[in-house]
Amino acid sequence: MTKPVPDPPFVTKTSTTFGSCNSSHAPLFAVRTGVSSEDALVHASVLLRSAYQTNAQACEKVEPDVRGLLWATQHSLEMSLALVEALLDEVEARSTTAALVRRAGQVDHASVE
Repeated sequence: MTKPVPDPPFVTKTSTTFGSCNSSHAPLFAVRTGVSSEDALVHASVLLRSAYQTNAQACEKVEPDVRGLLWATQHSLEMSLALVEALLDEVEARSTTAALVRRAGQVDHASVE
């Protein structure tokens, strides 16, 4: 059965603050309500990719005893980035499928007329 109306996109329902410097002041930033999940995942991917690249450069420039800690961080960033990109691929695939279903429904509707 084809749904006549696709599901609405997922959006954030709550605001989440960050940037309080260990509670020394009120948070400076927030993830706002109403942000689409796809947009949030795109931004998360960009942020993780930047952190990954920054950390990779730091790994090359530090003493060997600190390098192990940075490599542990590098692997965590790599796993996080892979997870976010897999989720983003799924969101994009669902969006494409929904668009194709809508077009097919429009073609079917036009052929009936």
